[in-house]
Amino acid sequence: MKIFKDIAHSVLDVLFPRSCSVCGKTLAAHEKHICTACTLNIPYTCFHEVNFNPMEQLFAGKILIERAVGCFYYEKDNPYSNILHDIKYHNIPTLGRYMARNYAQTLVGCGLFSDIDCIIPVPLHISKWIRRGYNQSEHIARGFADILNVPVMTDIIIAEKGHETQTNKGIHERWLNTQGIFSAQDKDCLKDKHVLIVDDVVTTGATLLSAALTIADVPGIKISLATLGVARLQ
Repeated sequence: MKIFKDIAHSVLDVLFPRSCSVCGKTLAAHEKHICTACTLNIPYTCFHEVNFNPMEQLFAGKILIERAVGCFYYEKDNPYSNILHDIKYHNIPTLGRYMARNYAQTLVGCGLFSDIDCIIPVPLHISKWIRRGYNQSEHIARGFADILNVPVMTDIIIAEKGHETQTNKGIHERWLNTQGIFSAQDKDCLKDKHVLIVDDVVTTGATLLSAALTIADVPGIKISLATLGVARLQ
């Protein structure tokens, strides 16, 4: 049966060649989403190896968190930004799950997030969901869940209203743009749980912070944060 699948995949690759999200070159049969050369050069942050890393510093004094990590540096004009663009805008959410699964394996390998009880993706307002057809953060969350073997909970934090894109906004504008956009329901089930909140990218941290604050008052809760992309944090 496997030989027929291999033949089918080979035929599809000829008829509909797959390309690397980073460099655009045609992928080999064994490659998924990103070619081997580009995979070797992903600008990883290695935040999981650093205590009180720059992402954690971003939230210091705003909310109590256990850990905050992001996979790779996101820079607008860098070809690796194509990864997030493909996930979010080009209808390739499976790339988000693939990247998150690989990253989660690294985190598990160094003992991080071994006590996570559930994962909550930053929600997308229904208006954006209808236009896009999916919530990219949910697909990323499910990639983490594949490795951490915990449930993804999409009905706890709710996007009450849409907000303008954060692109080209300053820190204060981004903070104002995310005020009051999230609420939480049935959050008592998170009592004494370690919750991992997941988003696609962190820049100023305004969106993640707004989401996390909706559940921060649950008794005994512990909150950690994870993203794929991380803007260069000053």
